[in-house]
Amino acid sequence: MAAIVRLSSVCRRGVKPLFYRTSLLARPLVAPHKSQEQPHQPAARIHASPAPSAGAVSKAASLHWTAERALSVALLAMAPVAYFNHSPVVDYSLAAVLTLHGHWGLGQVLTDYVHGDTKVKVAKAGLFLLSTVTFAGLCYFNYNDVGICKAVALLWSK
Repeated sequence: MAAIVRLSSVCRRGVKPLFYRTSLLARPLVAPHKSQEQPHQPAARIHASPAPSAGAVSKAASLHWTAERALSVALLAMAPVAYFNHSPVVDYSLAAVLTLHGHWGLGQVLTDYVHGDTKVKVAKAGLFLLSTVTFAGLCYFNYNDVGICKAVALLWSK
């Protein structure tokens, strides 16, 4: 988006760029040109770096985002391991990773679509209950039945 805006501002001056340049992509979207005298733009506050007081919150959000990505990569790596190695360690690891992955994913859906203090509290309590029951059910299945890996292998064999 920034490149399109910056290239369009260059094209209005009569210059036709041949290639996208990284210098055009690195510039901020809302920075006014030197030739333009514009009043303060409210969008500049949106795209500016966070305030010093928000550092701890943004650090926690960044770590959570990183943990979500690491969990997704671990889940991708566990698929071939689970296929070739049917063991209780892999079964319980899959139970934990699948439950946490689903919990974080549904938590983002709740964040996006549930509004209002009481509705959010009820939805989050329901999500924790659902995640707890899911993990307990998968652990019960692993302990009292064939396990997740073997069950998927049995489903694919028929």
